[in-house]
Amino acid sequence: MPAAAPGRLWFDDPMDLGLTGKRALVTGGSRGIGLAVGRALAAEGAQVALLARDGDAVRSAAAALQDETGSRVIGVVADTGDDAAVRAAVAEVTEAFGGIDIAVNAAARPASSGPSMSAIETTDDRVREELEVKLLGYLRVARAVAPQMVDRGWGRIINVSGLNARRSGSVAGSVRNVAVAALTKNLADELGPLGVNVTVVHPGLTRTERTPGMVAARAEADGTSETEAETALSADVSIGRLVDAAEVADVVAFLASPRSVAINGDAVAAGGGQLGPIFY
Repeated sequence: MPAAAPGRLWFDDPMDLGLTGKRALVTGGSRGIGLAVGRALAAEGAQVALLARDGDAVRSAAAALQDETGSRVIGVVADTGDDAAVRAAVAEVTEAFGGIDIAVNAAARPASSGPSMSAIETTDDRVREELEVKLLGYLRVARAVAPQMVDRGWGRIINVSGLNARRSGSVAGSVRNVAVAALTKNLADELGPLGVNVTVVHPGLTRTERTPGMVAARAEADGTSETEAETALSADVSIGRLVDAAEVADVVAFLASPRSVAINGDAVAAGGGQLGPIFY
């Protein structure tokens, strides 16, 4: 272990993730975890393309990140539910940056945003919608970017899934996240020997710009204070609070870096620790 500078501990020194000059595409990039990931990658020196359906929102987010980080950040408009749109967006980013080294799939409806349904109430259409947006959307992006990564012999694909993969309570939520993990493992086994690592990150309930409204609604429904409502939401988190989107993004940034080569095909939980179950 290298010696630290006088007056500093060795772990005070920043880790160079080796992302300077890398070119990244982040779907779901106009808000939430996707936007936080874009910020983390740009702060590490990567060029970043934020992709989202809302053109005004994603262009505004890209301009703000570029001003904030000094890295090149562009906004790209596409719906990952449309394969032709995904391929066109990948071609646009490839032309702008000269290639794509990193793809982060985060374009999906938050698990808490849909109507609550019991298992026997869950409709075919609800499951189809979740698989179309999340599973197939992620696959479309991977199919579009993988060939150029393989040609260069290096790449990273990170799929943002969720801890519903490890718990019951929502058929649609569990199925879509387990499916993303299965997709990730299949891609990793195929692409790993060719220099492309593929991983899946499972956030739990994460603090984003949506959280204050969700907490207020929970407090009103329960007849409690907002502080009590947020405490209830994080009751099964072992660090005792909700994880912030920026903290999930830190995990994704590491997985996007050359330093993460030892991790391929595996799931990384980023929810602050789930009380009770042991995963091994």
